[in-house]
Amino acid sequence: MTVRVVLADDQAVVRDGLALLLGAADDLDVVGAAADGTQAVSLVLAVRPDVALVDLRMPGLDGAGVTAAVRAGAPEVRVLVLTTYADDDAVLPALRAGAAGYLTKDTTGEALVAAIRTVAAGGSVLDASVQRRLVELAGAPAAAPPDPSAGIADGLTAREVDVLRLVAQGLSNQQTATRLVVSEATVKTHVNHLISKLGVDGRPALVAWAWRHGIAR
Repeated sequence: MTVRVVLADDQAVVRDGLALLLGAADDLDVVGAAADGTQAVSLVLAVRPDVALVDLRMPGLDGAGVTAAVRAGAPEVRVLVLTTYADDDAVLPALRAGAAGYLTKDTTGEALVAAIRTVAAGGSVLDASVQRRLVELAGAPAAAPPDPSAGIADGLTAREVDVLRLVAQGLSNQQTATRLVVSEATVKTHVNHLISKLGVDGRPALVAWAWRHGIAR
């Protein structure tokens, strides 16, 4: 399956470089590029790509604003945010807006291509440095890993912890189902229950919660 991608970055050299990099992958197809946030939203709504690769800082709308607008107008499109600095305070608003992943611009081309594939398949991707920043912005230090023998963390069942751990590692619902030998529908139900039980805003926020509480480790 070919993954259709829209690029959004205010620097032409970055857009051109990303287009060349992604175009070299047989299963990725760059279907458009935007130079600012407002243009990015219009382009995504027009072409409906599988993934929107969005710079965190752009004129007009920043990455958080683009993410919110895309999630509202084209919820089927997955947003992968690129940030120059992991300590950018705009990371958390983008998370709350519903971005499916975050990478810093010093990531490798191979990792970026893999991240786009993961996000397109329904998974989440968080760069390690961004994960640490999300923990800091959430206002709590990373907790020690929960006791596996207890099987319970903050009122979660042992199975919910299993699902949460795999989701936080970036696995899609289908991959998680295969690992746990259950149906994909069962995993989806667990994820929805986790989001509701923990009071978080969507799957990326769920991933951040898992890393903050030591479950993802």
